Amino acid sequence: MLHWKGCCGSVLTSYRKTVPERLRPQPLPSLHLVSVYALLEEFPGAKQIAAANLTRLKFLLADASKGHYGRDMAVTIRDAARASIGSVMPAKSLELRHTIRLIRELDAEIADIEASIQSIMEELNSPITTIPGIGFRMAAMILAEVGDFSRFDSPDKVLAYAGLSPSTYQSGQLNNCYAHMEKRGSRYLRFAIYNATKYVCHWDPTFAAYLAKKRAEGKHYNVALSHAAKKLVRLIFALEKSGLPYQPRTAA
Repeated sequence: MLHWKGCCGSVLTSYRKTVPERLRPQPLPSLHLVSVYALLEEFPGAKQIAAANLTRLKFLLADASKGHYGRDMAVTIRDAARASIGSVMPAKSLELRHTIRLIRELDAEIADIEASIQSIMEELNSPITTIPGIGFRMAAMILAEVGDFSRFDSPDKVLAYAGLSPSTYQSGQLNNCYAHMEKRGSRYLRFAIYNATKYVCHWDPTFAAYLAKKRAEGKHYNVALSHAAKKLVRLIFALEKSGLPYQPRTAA
């Protein structure tokens, strides 16, 4: 579903690319904003925006942006539309409106799914959500991919299942800036663990210090992060086995 939303976003971006950059005023920071979607759904072209009633344009932007944009932005956008260079293509306008509606439908579906996932995670009450930096989405992905932790008798088995165990064991420095990891295992679990590790290293002092220690040893960031990822997997395994919440180490 996220893939389809990304495809729809690419379609919208393609409309913007039809006009050279130097001829394209940019009054808004991004094309993918709720206020932009509302604007283009009602006025799907420069000609329509240029001819729009200023009061209607102002209220449309103010409502969609929750008061962030007002009359000044409406004037800026209308002036930009009047100065723009382009052709009127009814078929493209129709496709644009359809794409925006599809994105909104996908957003609603994604919100429903995420609400269901959050509800399930609250019922599970997994201790891994007590680790700073691991939100319910990433925790849900990890739990869904691992399944029953009782299937694994050690954290090393979980590492192997995720494809995070080194394919070549060596000490000292790595010649390559990337850790040599096996490509077997669940790529979704590997993705979730690596991304979770980045956040955990940011929010948890113990993991932040561990990552800094590995970097101080001269290891490339990706190699240091792979070490932190293994440490995180061992922690997740221990918490799931014990059922106890995470207790960060306190300085003596």
